[in-house]
Amino acid sequence: MNPLQQEYFRQRLWDWKKQILSEAEGTLAVLQNEPLREPDLNDRASSETDWSIELRTRDRQRKLISKIDAALRRIDEGEYGYCEVTGEPISLGRLEARPIATMTVEAQERHERQEKVSRDD
Repeated sequence: MNPLQQEYFRQRLWDWKKQILSEAEGTLAVLQNEPLREPDLNDRASSETDWSIELRTRDRQRKLISKIDAALRRIDEGEYGYCEVTGEPISLGRLEARPIATMTVEAQERHERQEKVSRDD
């Protein structure tokens, strides 16, 4: 991967991380400023369900931030774009679709098949 491509993915990852953090700040501001108690029980249940889904989404995004940080570290260390299993280059198309990818499509498929076999045992 050439330096221009590395910089492209670095910027893409940074922008993605900033977007996630901005959305999280928005959620936090709404949680702090809006009451969660609705007078009607049905409205309250609906509101609590919505917030539960929102908080689960934020939790998944928090985990995603650690993967983004790991990808940024791999760029700094010169390891970004290479499969952690085979050492082969990860296609630019795959990285474009999933910038945090750590495996080639083939290695990922093998990994998922092995996980499925493990779960079926």
